[in-house]
Amino acid sequence: MNDLAEVKAAARKAAFARRAAAHAVRMPEAAALLVGVLSGYRGLAVSGYLPIRSEIDPRAAMEDAAQHGPVAVPVIMGAGLPLMFSRWTPGCALREGPFGAMVPEVDDFIEPQVLIVPLVAFDRSGGRLGYGGGFYDRTLEMLRAKRATLAIGFAYGAQEAAGLPLEPTDQPLDMVVTEAEVITF
Repeated sequence: MNDLAEVKAAARKAAFARRAAAHAVRMPEAAALLVGVLSGYRGLAVSGYLPIRSEIDPRAAMEDAAQHGPVAVPVIMGAGLPLMFSRWTPGCALREGPFGAMVPEVDDFIEPQVLIVPLVAFDRSGGRLGYGGGFYDRTLEMLRAKRATLAIGFAYGAQEAAGLPLEPTDQPLDMVVTEAEVITF
């Protein structure tokens, strides 16, 4: 294992612990700021995610966005591949996808222009530490090569970290929404 991989693994471990502690507090109002941010992008295709483990829950914001335009969730197609995004509606039938993430029972793929991105840690300059598979980095690079694509990190404030170990292939976030603030870059 190289030094950067070890540093990233240690950063993920610390961030997971902070996220789990924040998640234990249960903040159902956490999505309120995200709803407000997304209201400025009504009508655009939005990707959210169905939370796993201790991820902050964006479903209230996704439900609101679905009243104004298409909403999708990510589907992992395979290792080393970009994500695809299957249309999601509140209450739609779901099936278990890779890593235990739920996805729509029937795939109806769309390309989002706004992505709500889950994360393990973030910093004040738009850096994001994910799970390590590079799925969002590959996907954002691909989408941004086609057109302007907004990446909104959604996280607990406790997930903020200084000095994240980032690589040139890591795609920056455009903003982060926490339960307490909207941080733009």
